[in-house]
Amino acid sequence: MFTGIVTGLGTLREVLPMGAGQDMRLVIGVAPDFLRGAELGCSIACSGICLTAVELHADSFSVDASAETLSRTTMGSWREGRRINLERSLRLGDELGGHLVSGHVDGVAEVVSNNPENASVRWRFRVPEALARHIAPKGSVALDGVSLTVNEVDGCEFGVNIIPHTAAITSFGTLQPGDRVNVETDTLARYVSRLLEFRA
Repeated sequence: MFTGIVTGLGTLREVLPMGAGQDMRLVIGVAPDFLRGAELGCSIACSGICLTAVELHADSFSVDASAETLSRTTMGSWREGRRINLERSLRLGDELGGHLVSGHVDGVAEVVSNNPENASVRWRFRVPEALARHIAPKGSVALDGVSLTVNEVDGCEFGVNIIPHTAAITSFGTLQPGDRVNVETDTLARYVSRLLEFRA
């Protein structure tokens, strides 16, 4: 589990094909202190995707991604040099600063617009219809692993505000309209929706 509070910004160094299939190994460079205390096999959220560290080095770690993960997230389009939001897994007793995030991405959203609004920036995203019903005004959503509060919802589009601090320490500082981000909706919304399906 994670909180959606990004604690590091990594850089994709290498993308290595694995075997004869479509799986890939990714090498991600980090600041040396990010991996302090990490052990082989630990979980790290990489732009919202929960992945297992299969190699650990002083300033990098490696993860393996299956074809399933690559097809359901933005990961299949990642290229060397990409900035990646990082978060180590939650430990009992840690502060829950955002909201509970599983790292199991529901789908992909497209950036519609980013407009300055006072000191922050109002971002609008478009999600597939199947995900839109899980997003509610003043509810929580994780975008590329960042815990955010939904400001408004209009059909398949919704808006969030990004303050300067968040833009500076996450990949939001480099996003542009047309870009795609990983989306994880609120866990409670998922289960309520599933229960309603059975009652219908």
